[in-house]
Amino acid sequence: MAGLQELRFPEEKPLLRGQDVTELENPDTFLLAVDTDWKEHDIETPYGLLHVVIRGSPKGNRPAILTYHDVGLNHKLCFNTFFNFEDMQEITKHFVVCHVDAPGQQVGASQFPQGYQFPSMEQLAAMLPSVVQHFGFKYIIGIGVGAGAYVLAKFALIFPDLVEGLVLMNIDPNGKGWIDWAATKLSGLTSTLPDTVLSHLFSQEELVNNTELVQSYRQQIGNVVNQANLQLFWNMYNSRRDLDINRPGTVPNAKTLRCPVMLVVGDNAPAEDGVVECNSKLDPTTTTFLKMADSGGLPQVTQPGKLTEAFKYFLQGMGYIAYLKDRRLSGGAVPSASMTRLARSRTASLTSAGSVDGGRPQPCTHSESSEGLGQVNQTMEVSC
Repeated sequence: MAGLQELRFPEEKPLLRGQDVTELENPDTFLLAVDTDWKEHDIETPYGLLHVVIRGSPKGNRPAILTYHDVGLNHKLCFNTFFNFEDMQEITKHFVVCHVDAPGQQVGASQFPQGYQFPSMEQLAAMLPSVVQHFGFKYIIGIGVGAGAYVLAKFALIFPDLVEGLVLMNIDPNGKGWIDWAATKLSGLTSTLPDTVLSHLFSQEELVNNTELVQSYRQQIGNVVNQANLQLFWNMYNSRRDLDINRPGTVPNAKTLRCPVMLVVGDNAPAEDGVVECNSKLDPTTTTFLKMADSGGLPQVTQPGKLTEAFKYFLQGMGYIAYLKDRRLSGGAVPSASMTRLARSRTASLTSAGSVDGGRPQPCTHSESSEGLGQVNQTMEVSC
C-alpha cells in the first residue's frame, strides 16, 4: 500500500516468561497481581458506584493510563497478563495506572437487585469524569478492549479535552442491527452465557484449536464474574448505538476522535471487520492501525510482548520517550527506564494544517529498522 511504513517488532512472546498455557487454568494466574501497591476505590458517579484500582499518584502534567475491559471480563481477567509483562512494567512505572471495572463486573461483586437498570454505553462513558476528578487526573491515555474500547471512544467524543490518546483493541463502532440482535437472542437460548461471551472474545478457529486457553477463560468467566450482572452488561453492549464518527472531510461537520489513536486487532479476531471499519472513520493523520499476526481475539493476553512494543512507539509518538535497552542486545535484564516528556503546550499548535486538533502533536512511530524515527501523515497500517 503506497505511502505506508512498516514497523518491525521483536519475536513474539506469547505468554508471561516461564508461563505455560496450562498454567492459565489456575485462577491465581489471572487474578494475582505482581505488585502489592494497587489500591481499590468505589467512586460515586451520576449513574452509581464504579469500582477502580489504582497504582501511583498523578505526576505533574503526565497523563494517567486508564483501562476499561471487555464484556465478560474484568480488569484482572483482561489486563493482568499485559500489565504484568516485564517490559510493560518498565513503561507503566512512570505513570499512574487506573483500572476501571464496569458496574458489577469486579471480583466479588454483589448481585444487582431485581429491576436494576444497568447504565447504557453512553452512561458508562459519562461515569468516567468522576474518576478523573476524584484522583485529580488532568487527562488520560485510555486502553480499552471490545466493549471497553467503545466506552473509552465515547468518552473521548464527549470529553475530548480529558483524553491524550487511545489504544482501542477489538472496537466495533457499529450498533447491532435487527439480524444481529436476533442472532444474539437465539444464541442466548441455545448456549450458556459463558459460551456466548466466548464467541465474542474468540474466533471460531480459536474456539476449536486453542482449547486450553479457551477452557481457562470459560472457567474464569463462569466462576469469577457474577452471572446476573454479566447478563445485564452483555444485554446493554448488544443494545449499543453506532459510535457516530466519520472521517473529516467525508461528511459535513464530521465528528471523530481528536486524539492520537492506535487501533489493535488480531488477524484471527472476530472483531476484525469492526476495527477495519473504525479505521476508515478516523483521521488518518492521527491513527495507527496495528494488525497482529497469530494473536487472535485477545492480543493483550497472547502477544503481550508485541503489544508492549507497539505501545512504547505510541507513547513516543505523543512525545513520551522511553530509554529502554534491548534485552537481546544487552544480554541481561532491562535497566530502569527513564520516561521524559517532550516540552510542548497543549494549547500551542505543533501540528500541520491538516490536523484535527491544533493543540496536539502529530503522532509519529518508531521503527527498529535502520531508518529510525519516521513522521507520517496518513494512517499507519502495521502487520507484526
